[in-house]
Amino acid sequence: MQKIVTILFCTVLFFGCKQTPLPEPIVPIGPEEKGDIRFSGFEWWFKSSTIPVGPGPCIFSDSSDNIWVDAQGMLHMKITNRNGQWQCAELVSVKEMGYGTYTFTTASNVVDIDQKIVVGLFTWDTYSFQAQANSEIDIEFAKWDDPTDTLTLTCSAQPVSHWPVKFTERSQKPPMASLEPLRGVSTHVFEWTPSIVCWKSYTGDQASGTPFATFEFTSNNVTRTKIEGGNVSNPIVIPAPSDSTNARINTWLLFGDAPVNGQEFELVLKSFDYKPL
Repeated sequence: MQKIVTILFCTVLFFGCKQTPLPEPIVPIGPEEKGDIRFSGFEWWFKSSTIPVGPGPCIFSDSSDNIWVDAQGMLHMKITNRNGQWQCAELVSVKEMGYGTYTFTTASNVVDIDQKIVVGLFTWDTYSFQAQANSEIDIEFAKWDDPTDTLTLTCSAQPVSHWPVKFTERSQKPPMASLEPLRGVSTHVFEWTPSIVCWKSYTGDQASGTPFATFEFTSNNVTRTKIEGGNVSNPIVIPAPSDSTNARINTWLLFGDAPVNGQEFELVLKSFDYKPL
């Protein structure tokens, strides 16, 4: 099995699926390249680590206790406690992806989660930090350490912070009339183009009907820079993909802390789809 192993400590600054700015091993990707697991018609690699790495930093496990696909084809990703060590899960798409439409259908309660739990559905490029702030577009579910927060859906175009300033125009928790769709099956879409990123969330397993949450970020916004590990990216508005950008799915612990409720957490995804621009 090929493994995605990232070895770097990092600190979460406000919102975002923070990863390492250092290169991962270069693996040639072709149309027949096989990953560690197949989900929703796509091949994926496991991310694994024996020491805490970003995001979090956390330990990421490739165990079947943490990541598996069931008989119905649904993906399960679990944060587990093994002998006092909390272990998280992340998948990395083998297929390189860029501008286009990303669709994730969840089948988990992502409202009533522990304040330390973060679910990330996002794009990432280890090699594009300097030019494109890691080409990161995010859908996340988290309370960001606020136990009273129930509006867990977060939509972001990185970079979203430059300590100690938060770029509020780049990361939003869209208002919604009801939280119930997020307690059952819901579909979350972002369309990534050079001029605009549009996020839409729908009740059920189809991106149809009227979305219950929306957010848009356009190229009319001001440029921002990303700072991580003492490095500063070029100023950007909408991050662009490069030739090594991929999709990622993870569930992890804020600051690497144990859940306040002391309980394991399981994320279930019914499907994922990507349609290039």
